[in-house]
Order: sequence, then structure tokens, then C-alpha cells
Amino acid sequence: MGDRKEARDKEFQSFVTGRWPRLLRTAFLLTGEQHAAEDLVQSTLEQVYVAWRRVGSADDPEAYVRRVMINAHARKHRRKLREFLAPKDDSGLVREIADTGDRIAQADDRGVLLKALAQLPVRQREAVVLRYWEDLTETQTAEAMGCSVGAVKSNAAKGIAKLRAIPGLADMVTSGGGRK
Repeated sequence: MGDRKEARDKEFQSFVTGRWPRLLRTAFLLTGEQHAAEDLVQSTLEQVYVAWRRVGSADDPEAYVRRVMINAHARKHRRKLREFLAPKDDSGLVREIADTGDRIAQADDRGVLLKALAQLPVRQREAVVLRYWEDLTETQTAEAMGCSVGAVKSNAAKGIAKLRAIPGLADMVTSGGGRK
């Protein structure tokens, strides 16, 4: 019995080590604060660890964990706790370290993008982050958000339309060599 638990613990540790940067990035984009993102990922992993036997044997454990994280974030939002994606005074903010393959990291001014993202309602922000930053399919995004594919399409389209209407973001995209 001890050997199985030890094997499960090692499998969980390997999962966390390999997925931590991506989970933290997603949590940061959802919460807007480094400490809140770390708390969200840690509380998510606490929940997942308890059920790791079931989670580890799922078809896509990362999708399962992402869904738990989205649900935890949604519960927090329902309690009407305020979140700020880009605080007015960010002098003490620890910056997110972008993955090497992160195309968004190539933008001239991530701050403008993060402030624009903060202006979106939570469901639109979730849809945009999961679809376009995490590059999930509509189906994967719907599973993570616990809604229909149609709701994902609607929230993502509305979110992108709002982002396109923000002058600072539009200026950054058009002056950045035609990036879209």
C-alpha cells in the first residue's frame, strides 16, 4: 500500500513540476496579481492532490486541473471579491516570466494588453485567455469553463471586440508591424 501511495505522490510531483509555469500563467491572467495567482494554483493543486488517483487516470489530467482552477476562480468571483489585472501602482508587482514560445510575450507592451484584459468581464476574460492565450480549442475551453461551445464563442467574440475597441491596445497592434 505504501509503494502505491509513494508512486502516486511521485506522479503528482512530476505533474506539478511540469505544469506549474503554465498553470501559474493562466491563474495570473485570470486574477491579475502574482500572489492571487499563486494562491489559486496552490488551492487548486490541494484539491487535485486529494483526488489524484482519479485525476491522474483521466484522459487529460491537465484539462481536469484547469477546470478545477476555473471553478475555484469563478467561486471567488461570485463572492464579489475584487480583482485587478493591472494595479495602478505596480511598482511592487513581480512580473510574470513568459514561456519561450509565448507569442504574446513578443508584444512591445504587455502592460497595455494586461490592462485591456482587466477591463473585460470575468467570463469574457476567461474565454479570451483560454482560447487565445492558452490556445485551447472551443471544446476544451467550454469544458474548462463549464459551459457550451456557443457560450465560449459568444464570450470570446465579445471579449475580442471590446479589446479591439480599446485605443491604447489598437495603437500598439497597428504600430507593431501589423500584428493581430
